[in-house]
Amino acid sequence: MAVPKHKISKSKKRKRRTHQKISAPSLSTCAQCGEVKLPHHVCPECGGYRGRTVVESAE
Repeated sequence: MAVPKHKISKSKKRKRRTHQKISAPSLSTCAQCGEVKLPHHVCPECGGYRGRTVVESAE
């Protein structure tokens, strides 16, 4: 079983982990109302998806 001979410093550990970060989600605009939404999801403002109204809004 492998056992480390020396302690790994905080800076060495953090330098190795710099690429393991979460990226921001990509956003797209709704074709009906122009609001920002997640791609492949129903628009939370107008309830539209792929050019048609899927969910009725409570207005």
